Amino acid sequence: MNPTFVLSEAEQTSANNELFELLRIPSVSADPSHVGDMQRAAEYLQAKLATLGFTARVEATDGHPVVYAERLSDPGKPTVLIYGHYDVQPEAPIEEWLTPPFEPTVRNGRIYARGSTDDKGQAYAHIRGVELLLASGELPLNVKFLLEGEEEVGSKNLEPYLQQYAEQLKCDVIVISDGSRFAPDVPTVTYGLRGLSYVEVLVQGANRDLHSGSYGGVAPNPINALAEIISKLKDEQGRITIPGFYDGIDEITQEERDLWASLPHSDAEFAVSIDAAGLPGEAGYTTLERIWARPTLDVNGIWGGYQGEGSKTVIAAKAGAKISMRLVPGQDTENITKLIQDYVPKIAPAGVKVEVRALHGGQPVKIDLDNPYVRAAGKALQQVYGKAPAFTRGGGSIPIVAAFREILKAPVVLVDFGLNEDAPHSPNESFAVKDYHNGILTSAYLLQELAQVE
Repeated sequence: MNPTFVLSEAEQTSANNELFELLRIPSVSADPSHVGDMQRAAEYLQAKLATLGFTARVEATDGHPVVYAERLSDPGKPTVLIYGHYDVQPEAPIEEWLTPPFEPTVRNGRIYARGSTDDKGQAYAHIRGVELLLASGELPLNVKFLLEGEEEVGSKNLEPYLQQYAEQLKCDVIVISDGSRFAPDVPTVTYGLRGLSYVEVLVQGANRDLHSGSYGGVAPNPINALAEIISKLKDEQGRITIPGFYDGIDEITQEERDLWASLPHSDAEFAVSIDAAGLPGEAGYTTLERIWARPTLDVNGIWGGYQGEGSKTVIAAKAGAKISMRLVPGQDTENITKLIQDYVPKIAPAGVKVEVRALHGGQPVKIDLDNPYVRAAGKALQQVYGKAPAFTRGGGSIPIVAAFREILKAPVVLVDFGLNEDAPHSPNESFAVKDYHNGILTSAYLLQELAQVE
């Protein structure tokens, strides 16, 4: 008979304190000044896994290190690989944080800290889930951990690592928790993720900033040009105008439309949750369809010209914008990047030079709902939440998921513990203490269920 899992008060306190120690390490992968912190975070995870009887190593890559650990109880048993990442987004803008981003603070039942939900808290829930399962005896299956330090900068060095160590990483199923549940009271299995093409558009005008009186009306203005380019990337119906952008995409099935329409979603409540006056987007699709199954194009940052106090009457020499395109099955990240690189120079006004630089990307993923590992995840969630889970797609991207399936030839199960209201990537990121503890319980039940898949 399978054990029932409960987190004692002492176990909850211990789990919280260990996560807080990890959250205090500012492991910002995008910032070269945090190289030492990246190493410290990796070593913290390695040391913890070693105490649980794992053979655990911090392994170098051409970028930030990978933590690999394994506890192989029986070669005849199934093997699960648990993936997560210990790197976090930059904390800026620091002035918008109510409490220091790298000093975890609990208020109103939430842990506020950078990385609390994305992805330190969710990844650490699996480590504590293994610990909880071990308290009832030997693990019922073989467990491997792969915790990387570059997910927030595109996982550039993880795919070569997978290729080099494919035999070592061999497994029956891969488990990932790095996203959001549908709603606080709705346990969720995610069966799809959008891909990503992230580019930077650079516009060059004159060879220097120019006096706007002496040159205004004659000299090319890169900021005006950039605004014109951006305005031409979508039409009035919210459709992206890049030629070939929608070619070959998988259309939403009627089964999915019906499934998502049955979920407890309100456009009005969604808008209120982000303090928005409306929900603009591609015409002809519902909000959930736009988020989960339609491609998008968004400007993520824009710069150019004078932005200090007072005025400075110049025509800037340069301007730029960072643009992300979320992709759906049927689209290819390299192809989409090439399409925008070809298109932007054609719509740029005369007098400026334009360059579109590829930054990083990832392929979209859709998982077959009719597989035993997804069903096992559903059983685990039901044991924790007392209700059947919802099956949804996710609007975000985990670039390495497609590479996992291609290189390791193993199915992926996405079981998310967080929520959109956790504000991942934003100031005041948080993770509900209850969700963290439920994640630990879910992990223990999930490993138990995966061990019984035939």
